[in-house]
Amino acid sequence: MRYLVTARVKAGKSFALADAIDNGILGRGSIAGDEYLRNMAAAREHDDGRVQWVEVCFCPTPLAEERRYWQEYFELEKVQDAHARSRCRDLNGTEPWACGDCDCSARLEARLATKGRPFRP
Repeated sequence: MRYLVTARVKAGKSFALADAIDNGILGRGSIAGDEYLRNMAAAREHDDGRVQWVEVCFCPTPLAEERRYWQEYFELEKVQDAHARSRCRDLNGTEPWACGDCDCSARLEARLATKGRPFRP
């Protein structure tokens, strides 16, 4: 499933987050691997300080694996479905692991890319 994540960088964590991104260690130890770095490369920051990105997650509970890594740096404000669950081929069982190469949220990601500015802590 893909989720639209809305978060704010925790006070005093910008430098540590930038360091983790620059050194490629963000999410180290997670089964999600380089997904964290891909998320931050595509993330957008809004004028009000919110940061948004679309995240692929195969957990039965949204961001069950990723949440502890994100919460080190972010206050997660909202995690919502990025598209209709009924059309998710992984979730409905028609194609396991489909979310990795699926373009189901391409329109959302394209629209998000026009909002705010690229995120760089």
